[in-house]
Amino acid sequence: MRVYKDHLILSGSKVKQALLLLNELSQDAILFVVDADDKLIGALTDGDVRRGLIKGFTIDSYIDEIIQDDPRYITKGENNLEKIIEYREGDFRIVPVVDENHRVVNVINFRKIRSYLPIDAVIMAGGRGQRLQPLTDVTPKPLLIVGDKAIMEHNLDRLALFGIDDFWVSVKYLGEQIEAYFGQGIKKNIKIEYVWEDEPLGTIGAVSQIKNFEHDYILVTNSDLLTNIDYEQFFLEFIKQDADLAVLTIPYQVNIPYAVLETINGTVKSFKEKPTYTYYSNGGIYLMKRDMLKHIPKDTFFNATDLMDELIKSDLKVISYPFVGYWLDVGKHEDFEKAQKDINYIKFK
Repeated sequence: MRVYKDHLILSGSKVKQALLLLNELSQDAILFVVDADDKLIGALTDGDVRRGLIKGFTIDSYIDEIIQDDPRYITKGENNLEKIIEYREGDFRIVPVVDENHRVVNVINFRKIRSYLPIDAVIMAGGRGQRLQPLTDVTPKPLLIVGDKAIMEHNLDRLALFGIDDFWVSVKYLGEQIEAYFGQGIKKNIKIEYVWEDEPLGTIGAVSQIKNFEHDYILVTNSDLLTNIDYEQFFLEFIKQDADLAVLTIPYQVNIPYAVLETINGTVKSFKEKPTYTYYSNGGIYLMKRDMLKHIPKDTFFNATDLMDELIKSDLKVISYPFVGYWLDVGKHEDFEKAQKDINYIKFK
């Protein structure tokens, strides 16, 4: 996979060097000109080079004489999904991401990803995976292979497909293997940091240890899920409803094959003939405003359901996001076997 720095070229480079780099980039041929501190100066394409040569510049000329000096860019952490969609659906398919100091920290290629969401992702990967023993005796559950890659890698790649590039992974049991497998995320053009749990902290307690989130929105997910959720739609619904926390929910229908009586104190008020009831279960994926983290106690066993209880008691807005796509919690042997079959036909891209 191409890393974002393949698109960067130093100010003061010669046109010949730019042509060599553009040739390597093939259909993704655009360079972003930066100074020694990676601050964005301009952009350069094949077309810019051709126009420069027509004007009399040569391959020994400096690129600064022919660059576009006002390139489009995305500011990291900016909540402006309208701009992202405009770039994605327009002619700006490859766009640099700059930080508050205008330094290029990533390059987004909308031919390969779907969005660029202003979200930090926390993947909870510290569990023992006892129900999957003996498979998990020497391998942590997140690294069990489904298809051609680890369970957690499917999860992480799905998040990265929507432009999420800041990850924290909470680890405990055999966490060294997980850290060795994913490293710092450089090969996937993302950043991964690890949070070690000295003692089990529940399904969300470890999040209290993270101090340096990049964004105002935090997504927390279990590491052992397989899903083709559209994270952009999830985020848009969250913003639309101005929620404080959203939980992915999985609808289950129960069909009653008989008439059901509705009574009050033994008196029949009505009845329904063979009704269908829909219930919603917790799907293990949570999206929240960063400010909600203050409700998670420090270094204490704390589940995501405890957080939802706290927010509801505080009269904050907790919403359900019903999901009808593919979702599987790979927690038991039968789930693992199902995942091996499903991976061959479920569309994850």
